[in-house]
Amino acid sequence: MLSPTLFPLFCALFLCLPVAVIFTVQRELTGVASPEFGFRSLSVFSLYARNVPDASSPPVRTPPPIPKDDEPLLRLASRVNPNHPPGSTRKVAFMYITTTPLPFAPLWEMFFNGSSSKDLYNVYIHADPTRDYDPVFSGVFANRVIHSKRSERYTPTLAAAARRLLAHALLDDPQNYMFALFSPSCVPIRSFDFTYKTLVSSRKSFIEILKDEPWQFERWAARGDDAMLPEVKLEDFRIGSQFWALTRRHARMVARDRRIWEKFNKTCVREDTCYPEENYFPTLVNMRDPRGCVPATLTHVDWTVNDGGHPRMYEAEEVAPELIVRLRKTRPRYGEDGINGSDWSVSKRSDPFLFARKFSPEALEPLLGMAKGVLFNDSACGA
Repeated sequence: MLSPTLFPLFCALFLCLPVAVIFTVQRELTGVASPEFGFRSLSVFSLYARNVPDASSPPVRTPPPIPKDDEPLLRLASRVNPNHPPGSTRKVAFMYITTTPLPFAPLWEMFFNGSSSKDLYNVYIHADPTRDYDPVFSGVFANRVIHSKRSERYTPTLAAAARRLLAHALLDDPQNYMFALFSPSCVPIRSFDFTYKTLVSSRKSFIEILKDEPWQFERWAARGDDAMLPEVKLEDFRIGSQFWALTRRHARMVARDRRIWEKFNKTCVREDTCYPEENYFPTLVNMRDPRGCVPATLTHVDWTVNDGGHPRMYEAEEVAPELIVRLRKTRPRYGEDGINGSDWSVSKRSDPFLFARKFSPEALEPLLGMAKGVLFNDSACGA
């Protein structure tokens, strides 16, 4: 029988035995010691650990699922680091808004195949779930459709789709450095390497920002005469191309914005002047960070023809090397607004167009026929 004086000690040792066993097993599994012994520690209560790592590798974490509703989605995206990870590869996020199958998918496939590495880009698609997509997305576009919602002209839904794409791209890859938006009728008119270098070497966004355009007041008042006040005064309102390339910092700025978006995310009382996708982004960037952008788009479009609010459509018979060379040599229109348009550095710029629109679906074959010799040959015909 144990001595009465030893009985409490024996009980204490018996109670401590399970703790000692767990501690020993944990150390054997993780191969690490606690910080006070000079080694990296790993909490066994980590919520996202996929595997038990060894001492030479950091813990692998599974990110939380991306929300389907816009409010939590954008709130989560607004918390990402706006800075690109130092020393890592800069990637371009190619983002497509479409309500149809992508008619130029084979051409884009050739474009992406010209890259030196598949680690230089990511693809994201916003596809209206109320539409049919036949053929389905394949190749580089396979499994790249984000959670999408209905989108249509004369409503805030197209701008909302672009915000959704930005949020997904921000959350998907911290190496996404530049975020470029496209429509189904957009085509590349330069090689991937030329396009990539142009975008990732820029510290500024490329977004058209125009002031005092025709119908500016009507666009501003499309939701009602005073609907934009007090947040967006008429003198703050801007117009620009729907298609832009934003830096990571500006992409997060869009995700963080609630105040300005609330004004644009309203039903218009005048449908014929309601183009939030062409007004929200240039207005926001100009109000928040005008010096952080080049006030021009790198997607060429011909507005000398205006067919019901649509620019010129290039038909198959018009597609020739001379057309591509002409589009490449055209100088972008730069914003004429204060520190942008009157700034010497902007007035002397001549950035290259990298993309063009609108092309009819029938233009695919002639475009494919001259893809290697012209489209993706940056020195073709002296262009």
